[in-house]
Amino acid sequence: SPSPPDVQLTILQPRWDDRRKSKQGETVHNPARIFSGLIAAAAIMFSGGAGAQEAKHYRFAHDQQLNSGYSIAYDIFSAKLKELSKGTMLVDQYPGAQLGQEPQILQLVRSGDIDFAIVSSANTSTISPQAGVMSLHFLFRSDEHNIKAMGDQKVFDAIRDMIDDTVQGIHAIALGTQGFRHMYGKREVHKVDDLKGYKVRVQATATEDTMFAAYGAQTVHMPFGSVYTSLQTGVVDFAENAVNVYLINKHYEVAPVLSMTEHEANNAIMWISDKLWQSLSAEQKQWVLTSARDVSVQEPKRAFELERSAATKLEKVGVKIVTDVDKAGFQKIADPYLDKLAKELGPHADKIKTLIRAIN
Repeated sequence: SPSPPDVQLTILQPRWDDRRKSKQGETVHNPARIFSGLIAAAAIMFSGGAGAQEAKHYRFAHDQQLNSGYSIAYDIFSAKLKELSKGTMLVDQYPGAQLGQEPQILQLVRSGDIDFAIVSSANTSTISPQAGVMSLHFLFRSDEHNIKAMGDQKVFDAIRDMIDDTVQGIHAIALGTQGFRHMYGKREVHKVDDLKGYKVRVQATATEDTMFAAYGAQTVHMPFGSVYTSLQTGVVDFAENAVNVYLINKHYEVAPVLSMTEHEANNAIMWISDKLWQSLSAEQKQWVLTSARDVSVQEPKRAFELERSAATKLEKVGVKIVTDVDKAGFQKIADPYLDKLAKELGPHADKIKTLIRAIN
């Protein structure tokens, strides 16, 4: 907490030859009474000033719209931090890539220009390549498995340690998800062969490049904000993302077919800048960690609920949702890469993969 400002009191002694009468007809000439009144007034001013100084605003950035898994994470975190800090730590949300796309957001957190953020684990690999382990295809077996893994303390600890060992200026404080990623475009995807030769926009990770190439697709990298136009103009044939992301960013307008491949979990990491972390007191750090823990435990379940709600809305606007996807065919190709890619990424990645697969 900031140090209280110095308060200097000037005690005005009454002039004995200029006494005034009060409304009650009493003579105001008691120095003790005047001193007490000044002290009381100063106390009120000091209290108000100190309270105003103690309340501080922090910036929380992400690249998704409101009513997304990312905004859910913000809601949980900011509300809990406000409660624990008694209103002295207030977090303001900057959604929709207002402060940059995810790679830029990460750099701004590292420099201390953004205080908090939530960014996909795939884009995290731009600063810590081993984070690509979270993008391994079919690493997560189901909604429930994904929810449990994101809330598992051992998994979080392993990811936190990976970041602390490989990146400076930034710390992982929570995990989240936006469900599973699926394929969408103008064509239906029922089996692996339906992707062969087609251009697919993927996140810029070694994991993505390896896996989609194994399916026979051509991978294309671009910022998320360019996906809509690229689908519209034919720069890419397919993109892949979570159902709600597809909905709220209106990608269905230019890619009206959603094929439920469930090939990859759409996981994310929540961050705090080291610059802010180092400036906090021990008590404030604990408030941040407690609030972040609520995100890891609560956000994944709510995100999957949002996914189911989004699918219902998409059906109502006429989107073709393909459910009879031969996921076993995709998984047959992907499975041999799980252990191989995790080991190639590094020891932290291999440990994280093992912890996640062990969760029942």
